[in-house]
Amino acid sequence: MTIKAVVFDAYGTLYDIQSVAAVTEEAFPGYGDLITQIWRIKQLEYSWLRSLMRRYEDFSVITKESLAYSIRVLGLKHDGASFARIMDKYLHLDLYPDALAALAALKGKKLAILSNGSRDMLNALVKNTGLDRVLDATISIDQQRVFKPAPEAYTLIETRLGVRPDEVLFVSSNPWDACGAKSFGLSVAWIERVTPEAMALACVKSDVVPPLTMFKALRTQMDELGVTPDHRIHALSELPNLAG
Repeated sequence: MTIKAVVFDAYGTLYDIQSVAAVTEEAFPGYGDLITQIWRIKQLEYSWLRSLMRRYEDFSVITKESLAYSIRVLGLKHDGASFARIMDKYLHLDLYPDALAALAALKGKKLAILSNGSRDMLNALVKNTGLDRVLDATISIDQQRVFKPAPEAYTLIETRLGVRPDEVLFVSSNPWDACGAKSFGLSVAWIERVTPEAMALACVKSDVVPPLTMFKALRTQMDELGVTPDHRIHALSELPNLAG
């Protein structure tokens, strides 16, 4: 089947979520890296817990709550201004260096984002980084009120783009998202930015595993969920060859 649309996850796939670390470090010297890792882990955890509890709040609320948790659990204090500066970075995340070139090379396909991000967060982020000029749609799961990897979230692709699941290549660097999309029935390209060999090497370098290494062990390696992505790539630049 011909691929008619390439749909991307946003956070961690097109956008480098670790780019918030400079802002968290500025606000909390010596704690920036640790805050960044805890924040992302709790952000994902809260999205899944709220879906299971059927107590939906949009991703901006979840992002604030998980940041507040991260600061509190480390025994740190913050003021409203510093908290707002950290939150604002989520509207100005750095694109991965190969993102714009990869999207340009996919011209002729429908291009979209499907993200757990709230509509306002995504629209601001996409506009601030210039992707509004190349994307056909920026799709938030808001209208379904349930987060990926729930199957209902992935139905929004066909609704918005008018393409069948078998005509879509879904791209994510998040293993849980890649598994969710594959389970739903999409063709999936998983971006493996950290190989198992690199992960194993990082874990044995010292007696104390640093926060970023622990984060990578928890969030970058393929999950054991009984499904396997169709394609395993290492960078966005490999996508044009897959999409034909």
